[in-house]
Amino acid sequence: MAASPALRELQHDLETQTNAFSKIQKDIAKNHQVRKQYTIQLGENELVLKELNILNEDANVYKLIGPVLVKQDLAEARANVRKRIEYISVELKRLEGTLQDLEDKQNSKREAVSDTLLPSSYH
Repeated sequence: MAASPALRELQHDLETQTNAFSKIQKDIAKNHQVRKQYTIQLGENELVLKELNILNEDANVYKLIGPVLVKQDLAEARANVRKRIEYISVELKRLEGTLQDLEDKQNSKREAVSDTLLPSSYH
């Protein structure tokens, strides 16, 4: 016995909704992974800045460029690390906003799947 057109349409709608829901979940997981990496980098850079702030103004600071250590001015090193910290902080805030949007979409897709399975008259 073949499925009725209404049942096929319901099944198609449900598949579409669950696929969209799964994609959002994958995007959320990816966002968490990227945020984790940025959080680690932020901690490392804050530690580097603390170390640079401990140094005397006449201390030698070297930057690794490829296989070569190049002497760098202490003030320039501090400025570079501060810029990196600022950039990472901005990215973390952006990712937090993106995560909030994704979670909102996830909640609405969850409701859409629920509504597809149980029409509003059954809630």
